[in-house]
Order: sequence, then structure tokens, then C-alpha cells
Amino acid sequence: MAETSVAVVVLAAGQGSRMQSDMPKVLHRLGGVPLVGHALAAARSLEPEQVIVVAGHGAEAVERAVRKLEPEARIVLQRDQLGTGHAVRQALPGLEGFEGKVIVLYGDTPFIGEETLSALSGHPADLVVLGFEAEDPGRYGRLVVSGKGLERIVEYKDADAAIRRIALCNSGVMALDAALLRQLIVRLTNENAAGEYYLTDLVELARAEGCRTDVVTCDEEETLGINTRAELAAAEAAFQARARRAALENGVTLTDPGTVWFSLDTFIGRDAIIGANVVFGPGVTVESGAEILPFCHLEGCHVSAGATVGPFARLRPGAELGGDVHVGNFVEIKNAVLDEGVKVGHLTYLGDAHVGEHANIGAGTVTCNYDGVMKHRTEIGARAFIGSDTMLVAPVRVGAQAVTGSGSVITRDVEDGALAIGRARQDNKPGLGIRLMQALRLRKEQG
Repeated sequence: MAETSVAVVVLAAGQGSRMQSDMPKVLHRLGGVPLVGHALAAARSLEPEQVIVVAGHGAEAVERAVRKLEPEARIVLQRDQLGTGHAVRQALPGLEGFEGKVIVLYGDTPFIGEETLSALSGHPADLVVLGFEAEDPGRYGRLVVSGKGLERIVEYKDADAAIRRIALCNSGVMALDAALLRQLIVRLTNENAAGEYYLTDLVELARAEGCRTDVVTCDEEETLGINTRAELAAAEAAFQARARRAALENGVTLTDPGTVWFSLDTFIGRDAIIGANVVFGPGVTVESGAEILPFCHLEGCHVSAGATVGPFARLRPGAELGGDVHVGNFVEIKNAVLDEGVKVGHLTYLGDAHVGEHANIGAGTVTCNYDGVMKHRTEIGARAFIGSDTMLVAPVRVGAQAVTGSGSVITRDVEDGALAIGRARQDNKPGLGIRLMQALRLRKEQG
């Protein structure tokens, strides 16, 4: 937890033209969530007093995404993209009265770690820049440091040969005192080749005021920015490698790690077993000792200890599986609670339902929950037995220890302990089957 009050400004206004997309760059997904979600998650680790997101291109879509990810965040608009300094200036009204440290993050830089952010927020300098030693410095801006800290940031195009040999590069991430930010950012100018207001120019302004400026360093991987589809794919690979490694180190068994795909917020308890080709969408918790068999897709669900899922099962948002529940192959669960010990073996859809403990759901069962306009709920009592190929037309309740006959269409409530049969009467016509097939074959021959 930060020692001083912290506010975070996330810059998310860029169009990202190199992505070749109509969608704002920060909304492209990494680890199951928009890129900006990673910056917001990093900010959350600081327990900030406030989070301000600066939106621009596609601002309405960015705001909708941010509201889902961080409802308390404030969104401000940068109507014209005139540089990073100009973007941060749009956040000033939201920082009015705030006393503490402001950290500037980027919505397209997803891998800044908690330790790095803690080092930035806790550093005693008035202004701190996040730097990294680049294997190939390329066209990054260079950080010029001395025994007195950070002297200046030199953009590549303005650097001479000696400066370009410096391997310490600028990530763009910055932390500085809020009062200093308010004092200096209004003094930025756009007197440069790009005609933009650069946040990096704050270093020179701060030093002119006698302020202490310094650098915190991190691994280059943490500063990876996403500008192209290829970089997004590389970032996804890096994210998944991290997530798989963390799961293994935390006591999770991955039978084929390279085929398991995680989201940013996936939580899996120790001694859980995850089979091959399992995909975790956002919002999944799998408790200790549960097993997810191969070829399953889970999103927005909770799997309790001892439960087994799959193979080839789908858990959609709102699926809640109690302890020792079994969900088998080609079963889909959506917005439904399955209490302890429920068994749903195969070929079943349970949506908008509650299934009581130790109920058994036969193959081919469907909760018919949607009438074309509204969704309706199905209630199945404890230890009920739902026969194969039962259609439960919601809203409907099947009582505790009740039984439905295979092939039934259940349209009325079934009291506790009752047997419900809702089939059409079977009528056998002797010899008609043979005559019917003969007639059909003849018709086929005659064209």
C-alpha cells in the first residue's frame, strides 16, 4: 500500500492507426479484457484515491468499457490529440484539491507490475520517470542521468551519437507531486517538430525550479507497448506464458500448459487440475481440488471444490457450481446455480435455473427459459430425477425428489415426490412401417 495518497491518470486517447482497426487501440483484448483494463488493474494495486482516464478517439466506446472495468473511474475527453502533455492537462480539473502523487500510465502498456508502481509511488523525488535498459534501444527516448538523478530526456531524433549509445530508455510512465504537476504542465509549449505538448518536457521545467528528478528502472518486458496486431499477438503470448507459469508455481496442475488460455482475473486454487485446450474467459474462479477436463470454455462462473467439468462443456456467466457437482460433455450452464452433488452428465442446457443438491439431470434436458421476449426461471428441487430428453418450459418448478419421465414436456409445476409424464400417447400401427418405407422407396425410384 502506498505511503502517500496516489491518483492515477491513464492515457487512452490515441487512435492507434497502425492497428488497422476502426476500434480504439486500448479496447483490443489481451488476456480476455481490453488493454486499458490492464492499466486499470495495475492502478488498483496502489489503492488510489482516484483514477482518471483520458479518452479521445472512440471516447464513447472507451467510456463504456472503463465503466464496466472500473465504475468509480472518472473519464475526461481530449478532443484533439496534441501530445501526452496536453492529454494529462485534460485531467487537471479532476485533480483539483488532490494532494499527493500523480502517476501517469498508458492504456496500451499492459505489463507494468505492482512492485514497479510501488517503487514509483514511494520514491522521495519530486518527479520520477520509469526507465528500462533496452536490448535494442532503437528509437526510444534516452534518459540522461548523473549522480544528481535524472538530468533530461532526449528524444531519439534530437540525440547525438553519444546520447544514442545510452541504453537507458524512457517508458513514458511518470510519477510526480500533484502540486508540481499543476504548476508546470500549464507551462509546456509545443515548439517542436511535431507541434505537440510533451510530458517529458516536465523534467527540464522541474529541474529549473530546483526540484529533484530521478529514475526508477524495471525490466524491459514491463514497458512493452502495443501498436500493431503483431505486437498484440506477442503480448498475448507473453501474458499467457506468465499466467501459466504462475498457475504452476501456485500448485495448479496443467496437463498441457501451452494449450490452456487464461484471462487477466482468472483465479484457480491449488490442487485444481486443468486439462488440455481449456479456455478461461473473464471472471472465472475455480476452487482448490476442482477439475476442468479438456476442451472446456468457462466465463463469468464459479466452480467449487471437488467439482468436475467436461470434457467439452461450457460454463457461461452466472454459472455457480457447488461442491462435488459433475458437469459432463456437451453441457452448457448459464445463469444457473447447481447445489452440492448435482450431476448433469451430458447433452444438456440449464439456463436461468436453480438445481437442488444431489439432483440428477438426464441427457438431453433443456430448460426452455426464453419466450422470445423475456427470460424465465426453472426450479428443480433436491434429489429430483429429471429423465432424459425432458423439456422444462419455464417458469416451472419440479419439487424435491420428484421424477420426470423421459421425453416429457413439463409445462406445470410438479409437487415434491411426484412423477410427471408429459408425453404424447404412443399409437402402434401393425405393418404400416414396412408399407410406408416401400411407398417412399418407390416414389424415389420414379423420380
